[in-house]
Order: sequence, then C-alpha cells, then structure tokens
Amino acid sequence: MSAWADRGPLPDLVGRAVEHERVSGLLSGSPLVTLTGAAGVGKSVLARAVLDGHTAQHGGTVIRVGCWDGLTESGLTDALARAAGLDTVCRDTARAVARRTVRPCAYDAVRCEADAPTGDGAQPPDADDTAVAALAAHCVRLRATLLLDDCDPLLDACARLARRLLRAEPALRIVATARRSLGPAVERVIEIAPLPVTLGEGIAGPAVELLAARTGPAAPELLVAVCAALEGSPLAIELAAQQLDRLSLPQLAAQVGADGPLFWSGPAPTARHTSLYAAHAAGYALCSPVDRRVWARLSVLPGDFDPWLAGCVCASSDVPAAEVDAALERLRLASVLERVREAGGAPQYTGAALPPRYRLPRGARDFGRTRLSEAGEESSALRRFRQACAALAAEAQIAWQDTDQEVAVRLVEDEQHNLDAALTRPPQDADDALSALEIAVSLWFRWAACGFRHEGRAHLDRLLLLSRDDTALRARALWLAGWLAAQEHSPATAEALLDEAWAAAVMHADSDGLARIAHAHGVLALYREDTGTAVACLEEAARHESKDPWFGPGPAHSWALLAIALAAVDAGRAEAATRRAWEFRHSDGDFWLYSTVLYARALTERAHGRPEAALRACRKALAAKKLIGDPLFIAGARNMLAGLRREIRDGPSAPDTGNEVRWWQRGGPDLQAAPFFSRLRAGP
Repeated sequence: MSAWADRGPLPDLVGRAVEHERVSGLLSGSPLVTLTGAAGVGKSVLARAVLDGHTAQHGGTVIRVGCWDGLTESGLTDALARAAGLDTVCRDTARAVARRTVRPCAYDAVRCEADAPTGDGAQPPDADDTAVAALAAHCVRLRATLLLDDCDPLLDACARLARRLLRAEPALRIVATARRSLGPAVERVIEIAPLPVTLGEGIAGPAVELLAARTGPAAPELLVAVCAALEGSPLAIELAAQQLDRLSLPQLAAQVGADGPLFWSGPAPTARHTSLYAAHAAGYALCSPVDRRVWARLSVLPGDFDPWLAGCVCASSDVPAAEVDAALERLRLASVLERVREAGGAPQYTGAALPPRYRLPRGARDFGRTRLSEAGEESSALRRFRQACAALAAEAQIAWQDTDQEVAVRLVEDEQHNLDAALTRPPQDADDALSALEIAVSLWFRWAACGFRHEGRAHLDRLLLLSRDDTALRARALWLAGWLAAQEHSPATAEALLDEAWAAAVMHADSDGLARIAHAHGVLALYREDTGTAVACLEEAARHESKDPWFGPGPAHSWALLAIALAAVDAGRAEAATRRAWEFRHSDGDFWLYSTVLYARALTERAHGRPEAALRACRKALAAKKLIGDPLFIAGARNMLAGLRREIRDGPSAPDTGNEVRWWQRGGPDLQAAPFFSRLRAGP
C-alpha cells in the first residue's frame, strides 16, 4: 500500500541529511516522532522521504491522513481507518477484533498520560475505544507506520488519537508533522529549520544548492543573494525559482527584497503551498485574536527583540501588556517566532539576568505587515516602535554617563538594527521626526566617542532638515552636528552649525548648551594647534557647572582636553587639569574619560623627557579605549606607542612630535582610508 500514490513523485531532498538520519534513528525506537517547524520549511517532504526509506529497508507500509483535507475532530479516526482499509462502520466486528487483540496491560511499556481503568471490576470499552483498538491492531498486523500529516488544524484531536493508539498497541509507530509538538510524554520532537545559505567563507549551503538545481548554472553571488533574502526557506526558494520563466536571475535577485516573494505563486500539492501568503495565512487562521494582533504588530520590528520592546509595540486597549509575553511564547511554539536567545545567564558587564530574544522570520514578517496595513494599524505601530527606540537610546545615554560605558555600548549593539530602523525610516509627521531626532541626539556618545562620527553626522543632517521648529532638542542636535563636524576636520561646516546652536542656546537660556559650544570651539582650536584659543575655550567649558549631567562631554572631558592642550607647554597646569578631570568624573566606569586622561598624562610625560612613564600611560589609554571602540583614537594611540618605543630603543633624544599623526587627525598605519569611521557590526 502506498500512502501517496496520488501525490506525485517525491521531490529531491536537498540539505536534510542530518535531519533525515535523526528522524530515521528515532523511528526505530520511539513510538511517536513529530517534525515541527515554520510554514514551508519542508516537514511533510522530509517525513515522506524518511518513511519511504524506512519501508524500503524494513518492509511494511505507510498509512497517511492529512488533517488539512477537510477533516473534523470527530472524523479523524474514521479517516485514518479508511486510509488503512478498515471498515469502521461495522461496530460489532470492531468490538470482536478488539476483544481478541487488546491486552489489558499492554500499554504499561509505553506509559501515556491517560491511565488504565482501576477498581474492583474492569469497565467494558466503549465503541470509540474499541474502534481505536481495532485500528491499532490492524496497523500492527500490516506492519504499518502511521503518518499524521499537517496536524495543526486538529492538533488536540491528533494528540488524543496518538495517545489512545499507543495505549492500545505500544508497538505501533506514528510520525506526525505540525508547526508545534503534540505533547504526549513519549513524543520525540525534531525541529526543522530553514536551509543554511552558506556553510562558511565561500562555501555554498543547501539553500543555494536547492536554487541552483532549479536554475541550472548561474552566478554564485546571485544565488546567494536570493537565498539570503529568502532566509533559506525551501518553499520561498521553490516559488522564487518558478518566477524564472518571466524573470532573469539578476532581475529576480533585484526584486527579491521587495514585497513580491510573499505573493509569488506557483503549482503546489496543496493550496496552502501555492504562495508564502497562503502558507502563513493558514497558520494565522489558527491563532487566537490576541496572537494575531501581536503577530501583525511585531512585523514593524526589523530584527530580533526582547519582550520589553515587543510589549511597547504590541500593547494597546485590545492587547493587555500582561498578555504579550504569553503571546510571544504561543507564537514561538506555533513556529511563527524564532527564539534567538534563551532567558537567563548574567553577562559580566551587567550581572543581571538576560531576557529572551525573539525574531520574526522574513515570510512571517511580510505577512504580518500586510495584515497590519489592512487593519489600518501600521501608522500607530510604527509610531510606538520609534517611541520605544527613543526610550532605549535615552536608557543607553544614562548608562553611558552614570554606571558603566561598556553597558551602554552593549545595549546599543544589541538593539542596533532596531535603532537604525527607527533613525532611517521616513517620519510620518513633525512629531515623528522629533522622535527620530531625539534618538540621534541621545546616541551622541556612539557618534562622538565610539567612532561613528560620519554615520552620526549623516543622521543629524537629514533629521535637522525635517525638524525645523525652534526647540531645545533641535538646539542640541545643532551643537552635536557641529561638534562632530569639528572632529571630522570640517571647520567651516562646524562653525556654521555652532553659530546656529549658539543662537538657539541663547534663545532658550541654555547655559549648558553654551558651555558645550565652547568645548566644541576648543576642539576646533586644538585641531588647528592654536593652543591659546583652545586653552581659553576649554577653560570656559571646564569651569561651567553642568545642570544636565546626562548629555554631552561635560566639564570632566573639557578638563581632560585642556590637559592635552597644555601638555607640551605647561606640565604643571596639565597635571592639575588631569587631576580635576578625574575628580569631575561621573563614575569609575567612564572609560572614555579615563582613556583621554591617560593619553594627556602620556603626552605630558613624553614632552618632559620621561618616555617610559609615557609608554605605560599610553598602553593603559589604548586598553581603555578599546572597550568602547573609537578607531580614530586607537590609531593615534598606536602611532604614539610606536614613537615612544623608538625613543626608548634609540636613546633619550628629543622626539620629533611635529610631524607625528595626532589621535584626532586622519591617517596613520592602523586607520583605514575608506570608509572613514566605520567598523564591522555583528548581527543581522
């Protein structure tokens, strides 16, 4: 007997050797094996391949029932009996078979959740029990393996039927496919993931192999681009390959990033697999109303996220905040969400337990975004997302100034994809543009201290054009853009922006803003090597008593730069400025200030003929700076280290510091020419 005589030939199974071996191994010793995974990942195809191989090697047959084939819970047993060729209409025959075959204690070897009847006398089995017992006995005689395929619409009924069948005949073998597990204690679950796109540098993965089998010889980079955009989903790749009768592969690669893949269609064994939209719609229909809303609203998140961010985006009058966490877990169990990090574990840099992180795959995200748009909720969800990112950026800013800068750096890196999306997605109106500008301003430390000056300037220049109202936030943004321009050696641009910032600070009576402007002018003068002007501006900024300790460099950093300006001309004042800088620090975790103070000390020691002491201070400065990752400073510090080593090796001759590249200047052996102020990022 063939379970799929009417279902066409078995397609080539690509990239599933490991899963095939695992399922085959479990099938020999486990009564119930369930293959779970997201829509279109190939659960049924893999189950079919495993069972074909199993019957070819061990004999017997396969009996399949498809739960999406118009079945109801009450008709599941009869449908399976019909597939097995057993007439369940004749209840008398079923009872007679049951009496001859059912062993009262046979299920003890495979203990399921339901227990045997107890008491002084055994209760006679009802008609349903005898029918299930007859079916189980019949399947054992045929040496049949049962395949409960696509169990999702009848998941609970399939779980109950599996328990009852195994209670009647522990020797029976059942394979199930579903987006979530059935739940019996004897069940062994194999989660089927999308196909890997690559297996390492320059090694194509099974996803590329699957697409190449459909396209024939093609440019590897185009195949990889298509498969990466489709995240290795076998169904998505098959549907994309079917578009090649109207698109060339370069055209397909160019269009695959748009909304097209969700609606691409082609011939398939079931209606659910004719498109990605249909595949996800089938699962969406099985979700509760709350889970549907959460799924749709999560689609505005571009990458992975934690429950807090999900709550900010999803919670509303129709989705209580307390229900969001439970909805996330239900969607994960339904293979809609991926959990990319388990809860627990305390990293050294915080000591606090980490929350779990989830991710909505591309296909589910595109489907959810479509449903969100159809419900008219896309605008409000995007607004909540940007507001949540503004809160994240503010939290990172406070961590930078108050506790430990490594915590702030890790927080921004963890949420980088979300913050980038909140900064770059076009604002919907003036208020939304202000929220984006608030994010850019709160991340001032990332742009100025962590080496992302060019990126920060690009965000600020664009958002300042969209935020024309004369607000205190815009005044801060003007100052930050001018400060970054000064650090990037664009004096004309910097001075123009700082002039605008000065006028805004005066209008808003912002004394902190005026001090920050003086600090930026001191930086400009320092870079021009105008020591007198640099000292005057930095002294003005350093003596200001800041009212807002959470934003900008503050007096401590002004003292540190003053020490750098004075290092070569007045060692005593430079050392005094260094001490004042450390006294004004916010916390001992201020690596940015610590590294700058050590650099000033190294300059002072070197200028006054103490290269060994300068070398020790410069090494410490470099180690501290690496924790926050400013490539410009790191390159300059390494350049200084090389010069100090030469001085120590070649003797106490005075160093030629006039031609040496400073830490604030472009150039040096360790600084890449292009792209300027950029570094590789981790994550999707």
